Amino acid sequence: MNNGHPPTALQFGAGNIGRGLVGAILAPAGYKVIFADVVNDLVGQINSRGEYTVHVLDINSYDIPVKGVSAVNSAGAEAVAKVSEADIITTAVSLRILKFVAPTIAKGIAARKDAGNEKPLNVIACENGLRASSQLKDLVYALLDSDTATWADNHVGFPDAAVDRIIPPVHCEAPLDVAVEEYFEWDVERDSFVGEVPAIEGITPVDNILAYIERKLLTLNTGHTTAAYLGKIRGYDTIEACVSDPELFSAVRTAMQQSGEGLVRKFGFDHDAHFAYIEKVLRRFSNPFLKDECDRVGREPLRKLAPDDRLILPIMNARRFGLPYDKLLPAVGAALHFDNPGDPESVEMLRSIANAGLAATIVKYTGIHMDDPLVNEIIDAYYKVKRSWR
Repeated sequence: MNNGHPPTALQFGAGNIGRGLVGAILAPAGYKVIFADVVNDLVGQINSRGEYTVHVLDINSYDIPVKGVSAVNSAGAEAVAKVSEADIITTAVSLRILKFVAPTIAKGIAARKDAGNEKPLNVIACENGLRASSQLKDLVYALLDSDTATWADNHVGFPDAAVDRIIPPVHCEAPLDVAVEEYFEWDVERDSFVGEVPAIEGITPVDNILAYIERKLLTLNTGHTTAAYLGKIRGYDTIEACVSDPELFSAVRTAMQQSGEGLVRKFGFDHDAHFAYIEKVLRRFSNPFLKDECDRVGREPLRKLAPDDRLILPIMNARRFGLPYDKLLPAVGAALHFDNPGDPESVEMLRSIANAGLAATIVKYTGIHMDDPLVNEIIDAYYKVKRSWR
């Protein structure tokens, strides 16, 4: 506690992950949670109600009340002031939005220094990606003068994190309420904290955070997108429907297993334990209460086709260790077919394929060199999935 007052957490992003994971952990832990978001209607709703409920919809179903919350516009002066005062800052906005959050955090750190506030501040980016907090730190430090950057080195930490909870946009009667699965994981890099690591139930400090990030990204996210992209070609709307199809379920499992072999080699995971983790994740995909949509899971295909993300990285891990990766290729081929007119990345990708050609599009967005035989393997997968998964 802080002079008799609860510590303050500033959460950038008041969407499903922000409310259904971050808020649901920090508020019960005694933090005063302030959301920062650019959607003024959402900010107004949070300030009007001051609370919401997280509905756990799973084998065990129950409610988690989240009370005493407020909100500010993330681009305004009020958000800068909150940064200058906060005890912890978190984000759940997506990797591509971090560059818009960075200026507010940078201004707040400068204000913090000018006000003589030397209590430790830790900034944790809860995004699907490798070392998101480190990426955010680079964006923030690019905006700091040298004196403020030196001050921040001693007073501000950017611990990387791995977060895991499936939170689809299930309609709830109350607008701010959110539906989640029971399972969650929030691992944070212990050594990157400035000051004492806070003891927060639901947050696990760990030493090798990259292992935890890749384990989640290349297991749950690889399997999730494999189901979504192949399932969409087959005409399914939800992940539950995808994994109810025995052939598709088998394709998802074998993709996750090939990804898993690379992870076991790379990080020294216990093989049996990791493959048991794969089976646990597969069971989570079958949750009948959440109705997770293929269009949601598959959105932003260009981000998911990036060299360090869930589709290409497991292939590169497998190649590094001389392991097979043929079961991972169908998801890459299917991703290149992803057609969602409401998703700007889908529109951009399909336009690139039409105008620049399939090979050039693969090279542009995956980072694979044109001379690499993998390009032709992906092209083959692109045409094969359209024939095989209709």
